[in-house]
Amino acid sequence: MNAERRPRLLVADDEPDLLLLMKDALEHAGYEVRTAANGEDALAAIREELPDVAILDLWMPRKDGFSVCRELKADPGLRHLPVVILSAAGQRENKVQGLDIGADDFITKPVEMTELFARIRMILRRAREGLDANPLTRLPGNVMIENRISAAVSSGEPFAVLYLDLNGFKAYNDNYGYDAGDRVLKATAALLVGIVRELGGGADFLGHIGGDDFILLTRPDLMEAYCRRVVNEFDQTAPTFYKPEDRERGRITARDRQGRITEYPLLSIAIGVCHNRLRPIASYGQVSRIGSELKKFAKAESGSRYMIDRRKD
Repeated sequence: MNAERRPRLLVADDEPDLLLLMKDALEHAGYEVRTAANGEDALAAIREELPDVAILDLWMPRKDGFSVCRELKADPGLRHLPVVILSAAGQRENKVQGLDIGADDFITKPVEMTELFARIRMILRRAREGLDANPLTRLPGNVMIENRISAAVSSGEPFAVLYLDLNGFKAYNDNYGYDAGDRVLKATAALLVGIVRELGGGADFLGHIGGDDFILLTRPDLMEAYCRRVVNEFDQTAPTFYKPEDRERGRITARDRQGRITEYPLLSIAIGVCHNRLRPIASYGQVSRIGSELKKFAKAESGSRYMIDRRKD
């Protein structure tokens, strides 16, 4: 969560009086609050502007709280959003079902505001400590990345890890400014989320290591399809980041690390892929070392390209 802004909440409930009461109380407590009166509007609002926590009434028209929660948890770009379910029905089976589909908490109506505040504070604190989300893209950061890759290694199941890095990003940042650079990173994250949603069906893991480095955890049978799609779609998107004159020239002028004026090609993407299809992988450190090595080879030549580990020992 970005410390420079107020925590952002999405509250969805089909009872107008309760919705207004919660909105007023939460805003008074220092939160930025957006509301929705049904499940479909809640999903649309979340996709338009990602909140820090979604608070969903269980029984809403046009998608109930469980349906909304299921869709969020099936989406690689939204599955890490904390979800609180509100319900007038406090039966144990509703709570169990809510937790089973990925809800982070379950509060019984009538809502006690002090309890709601305490639960939100706990969830935000847990999210900061456990998810370590990148503040720009809101994708999982290094803590969750290491946890997920380590779990894949320990499981012994087939896996592949893609290390993705933008070529020429420093020169782009220097030439166009940091705001433009942030837009590139967010657009790249959105592009990757869309591909993961389509190819992986929501089952694969996407993280943002930091800067212009991303990570994608998938199965070996999908790794090359991912590489081809990412390279193709990034190369189609990259020219849109530039002014018409730079786009036409196919390059920009910027200072290199020694301060010399140098010409740089348009942004491209390099991918190094580590997997355990041909040889065993014993640790997260080994995954990171192999992935970084292969990514370096992919970056050695101009343009977008990928390098998959083909070694058997």
